[in-house]
Amino acid sequence: MPIITVQMLEGRTDNQKRALVKKVTEAVSETIDAPEEKITVVIEEMAKNHYAIAGKLASDK
Repeated sequence: MPIITVQMLEGRTDNQKRALVKKVTEAVSETIDAPEEKITVVIEEMAKNHYAIAGKLASDK
């Protein structure tokens, strides 16, 4: 039972998340020959003020 975690900044729509989990599930199923009903995708969203690149918060951009 594969469990895939996707970490990303907040701000995507529910439709974007639906499309993401569909594609990720399909890719994992095809790659490792796992049945789609056994694949779990977890989306972890981070607030932009909880993530930094090169010493700058994403919320400061």
